[in-house]
Amino acid sequence: MPVIKSAKKQMKQNAVRRARNFPVRNELKSVLKNELQLIKDGSLEEAKKFLPKVFSIIDMAAKKKIIEKNNASRKKSRISKAINALEMAGKKTEKKAEAAE
Repeated sequence: MPVIKSAKKQMKQNAVRRARNFPVRNELKSVLKNELQLIKDGSLEEAKKFLPKVFSIIDMAAKKKIIEKNNASRKKSRISKAINALEMAGKKTEKKAEAAE
């Protein structure tokens, strides 16, 4: 427990900031988890529909300095890359199916 007056104030400020940031951080984690699960399951259309919401929440967290802007860019890039890989895999299987016919 702090003794100095400024340290007490800093502790109160930290508690307020933590309470303000916690819901955003929690939503960010859950949205990323859901998006990655959609990609893992192979549901491309649902993942694409959910993508704008994911990007929006990532941008909001970066704007509020909950995560760094480079961290936000990296997350967005990796999600986009995973969706593109899923899309390309789907196209390859379509070509194989057409060739088999």
